[in-house]
Amino acid sequence: MMRFLKGFGLSFAAACSAAFSSPAAASGDLLVAPTRLVLDGSLGTEVVLNNIGAEAATYRISLEIKRMTAAGGLDEIAEEDATDAEKAALAMIAFSPRRVSLLPNQPQVIRVGVRVPEGTPAGEYRAHMLFRAVPDAAPAVVPDAAKPSGEGVSIALTPIYGITIPVIVRVGDLGAEAVIGDAWVSEGGDGPAFNFDLTRTGSRSVYGDIEVTRPGLPEPLLLARGIAVYPEVRARKVSLRVPPELAAKLKGPVHIRYSEDREIGGGMIDQADRVVK
Repeated sequence: MMRFLKGFGLSFAAACSAAFSSPAAASGDLLVAPTRLVLDGSLGTEVVLNNIGAEAATYRISLEIKRMTAAGGLDEIAEEDATDAEKAALAMIAFSPRRVSLLPNQPQVIRVGVRVPEGTPAGEYRAHMLFRAVPDAAPAVVPDAAKPSGEGVSIALTPIYGITIPVIVRVGDLGAEAVIGDAWVSEGGDGPAFNFDLTRTGSRSVYGDIEVTRPGLPEPLLLARGIAVYPEVRARKVSLRVPPELAAKLKGPVHIRYSEDREIGGGMIDQADRVVK
């Protein structure tokens, strides 16, 4: 693995600067940037982790398979149930190190590389990189001397935090388009949401930002980054939770624009005028 990881790493300082200019994901006390990797099959890149907590922490890094659902969620797939393309993604993506211990405010570069076997069919291959906290070792059972008389076993539960980011390898000349469908506001147990349908065609995923505007108003009503449709689904529902006061403003005529991520130019993918009910 180290043979083909060697040679494409950025300097540590440059990696920190470049990665944190992109969107970052945080869970618990871990910050990860960028939140998405796209590799062309020959070059590698880097991910920067940063412990933003007040105590030292250890994290384990691994790859897993996730599939998008029509509702926009990501289901975790066991390796034995993975397709040939999903197994190929796990095999061609390499990274180092696989475990890191970080002091407070200490960053760490994770080098990510790819080796595409000769003859690999054209297409988009994707795995998800998981960064999971390793809990400190602690006694799970209260010592007998500390137990009140007649008390049973006491178990301490420690939450384990994790972040996943997609790692995408594109092989061959791929393309994709997306079309915005119907839009509506719904009410659920977690509050109101702005919803719309998004349909994808082509041989790769689409990924970008959503902007919802109202004719005559200078500022957008709603902005959402990182909206994706992966190749395993042709269409998905996008559901964005909004405050009640914003939900009321979103009803009526709106203009919805779906554009590429600003980090890769921000070109338009699709736009549509809709009357939201």
